Amino acid sequence: MQPTLLPLFPLRVVVFPRTPLPLHIFEERYKEMIGEAMQGNSEFGIVLAKDDGIVNAGCTVVVKEVLKKYADGRLDILTRGVRRFEIVGLNQDKAYLRGEVEFFDDDDSSPAPAELREKALVQYRSLREAGELPSLEPELGDKQLSFQLAQTLEDLDFLNVLLRNRSEAQRLEQLSEYLARQAPRLREAARMRKLAPLNGHGSAPPGTPG
Repeated sequence: MQPTLLPLFPLRVVVFPRTPLPLHIFEERYKEMIGEAMQGNSEFGIVLAKDDGIVNAGCTVVVKEVLKKYADGRLDILTRGVRRFEIVGLNQDKAYLRGEVEFFDDDDSSPAPAELREKALVQYRSLREAGELPSLEPELGDKQLSFQLAQTLEDLDFLNVLLRNRSEAQRLEQLSEYLARQAPRLREAARMRKLAPLNGHGSAPPGTPG
């Protein structure tokens, strides 16, 4: 039996199950792909695009809402992650890329230890309350809390590692270690963002010609 081919959308982004992803669709091939997905209420896959090609794992999404339609056919849509997959083959018969995929989930579906969840949450909330992470409220009831907490991070390589990991306990440990390691850098980045609007509007440094 011929395997089902999943439409693939390579992007510089990593999406996780049950997390939102807004998209602006402007290329003709992706207008076609999204149109078919909306018509069939079907999934398409988001895969991380790198300089040397795409990675071989990703997450499917479904279109939850059309935010805006443009006269030239462009679309602003809101999608939501569904399930993870690995690519075992590629197909280029259509204008857009498709992949033969195998879906996967965590090897152990039991909840992660409460202390691991709490440790990751404490670090996450500390950084968010300090303005060092976007103010996005995670779904705390999600058994894969690591995905909810990681969705605001910008390190694509790290996010790709989390996406592939099949243990929630391991992901929470990795996330806690990452947040602790990155906290100084995130704080400095937040400080610079606060200072940036002042550029050009402060008093002139001593000795500067008037």
